[in-house]
Amino acid sequence: MRIGELSTRTGVSPRSLRYYEEQGLLTSARSDAGQRHYAAAAVQRVSLIRQLFDAGMSSRVIATVLPCVDVPADLGVAEETFTAMMRERDRIDADIAHLIGTRDALDALIRANSRHRAELSTSPEPAGRPA
Repeated sequence: MRIGELSTRTGVSPRSLRYYEEQGLLTSARSDAGQRHYAAAAVQRVSLIRQLFDAGMSSRVIATVLPCVDVPADLGVAEETFTAMMRERDRIDADIAHLIGTRDALDALIRANSRHRAELSTSPEPAGRPA
């Protein structure tokens, strides 16, 4: 199938599909006219690539994970993939911890601002300047 059909079937833009190829995540054959042609299995591959991107992985990390799909019986590849996925999980855990700390700091600022606003609303109006 051509890039437009793969795009339609996967919901992924042609630009993204070309990017996947540039990163070595997806392959195509070229016609004599230079048009990309994809095998039917490309639909599933693009779906997997999207899932990995949605899980927060970079294209570099995805490139280390995909060989496990391509060569599922190779224990060395499976081990490398497992290691890459555990590194990504650890990175995500660190990102979550950072976000929780950021949210907690923002909550403290919100509480302080709420107290300040409450004090301002209950204090008497300051006297005007003498004319």
